[in-house]
Amino acid sequence: MTPEKLVEELKTACPDGLRSVILYGSAAAGDHAGKHSDYNVLVVTRDLGLQTLDAISRTAMKWSGAGNPSPLMFTEERLKQATDVFPVELLDIRECHRVLYGDNLVEGLEIDTSNLRLQIEHELRGKLIQLRQHYMLTGSKPKAVAELMVQSLSTFLVLFRAALRLFEQDVPRKKMDALEKLATHLDFEVSVFKTVRQLKDGLLKAKDLPVAELFGNYLKTIECVIDAVDAYIRKGEQA
Repeated sequence: MTPEKLVEELKTACPDGLRSVILYGSAAAGDHAGKHSDYNVLVVTRDLGLQTLDAISRTAMKWSGAGNPSPLMFTEERLKQATDVFPVELLDIRECHRVLYGDNLVEGLEIDTSNLRLQIEHELRGKLIQLRQHYMLTGSKPKAVAELMVQSLSTFLVLFRAALRLFEQDVPRKKMDALEKLATHLDFEVSVFKTVRQLKDGLLKAKDLPVAELFGNYLKTIECVIDAVDAYIRKGEQA
């Protein structure tokens, strides 16, 4: 299902309550990696009661069944109230999005960044914990480990892009560009992420790589970035 098809089905399912459908993430940034990337959409409706959720549910199931995250659902008022809780996500959406339907309800959002540092560290540490958990379920099988890296890469790159905001106000739209910029502020090796990105893009094959060694370096480098972000945050708090 394409984003345009999603919009048509949402208009049919919720003809009077649909306020806006906004594409965000890699596809909006020109950073889409083909079949290995999904489409992220924000859907704003007049209300989020059971009647609205039930009306949209079949379309949402088809959308998710096509390999995309379930639509991010808000009312306009709830969206405004969430700006202090989800600064990482909403900053990215505000800066890089495409309106598929209705009003542009994110362009003028005033986003409170007072919780940005805390959310970045919380998200990074949480995703690292999940990465270790998921690795244990692979049985160390190279194909499964390679797929784990491919599936997790985008999440970590999004968070690294968010971490760059601690150092610079304007950040590149494309995640790999932001990664390169972050490496000018923190001491870590970007090559492991480039290798995983090539794996994701189909330019490299898992069978041709030392997958166990690559994952070990991937894990260590993520830990390195997290430690560097943590050190920066602690230094700022002490100052």
